[in-house]
Amino acid sequence: MKAREFFELVNAKPIVIYDEGLLDNEYTTVFASDLMSDALAMVSGDAEETVLITGLMNVQSLRTAEILDVKVILFVRGKKPNQAMIDMAEELQISMYGTDLMMFDTCGILYEHGINGMK
Repeated sequence: MKAREFFELVNAKPIVIYDEGLLDNEYTTVFASDLMSDALAMVSGDAEETVLITGLMNVQSLRTAEILDVKVILFVRGKKPNQAMIDMAEELQISMYGTDLMMFDTCGILYEHGINGMK
């Protein structure tokens, strides 16, 4: 599913768009967690096709995405990053989006539309 469709489904709004071209990329999997150690253990080689979904609103989510080479983070529960996080996302070339939905609802909607979690 293209990122733009993905974000429309969960009514996500852009926070930082590093690369407009990412909206036309195909994303096949998500990894949803507030525990970045779980993300580090689970996200594998297809990170470019993975969106990290989290409610963790601090630099650890950005650092984890950087290590995993994940280029898109979707923040849930209406959380908003501070300016330091926005600046860091731009520096790390990571796009950030936000939705007011809970993580459970976000994942359920995406699953209904064919997006799978990590295996």
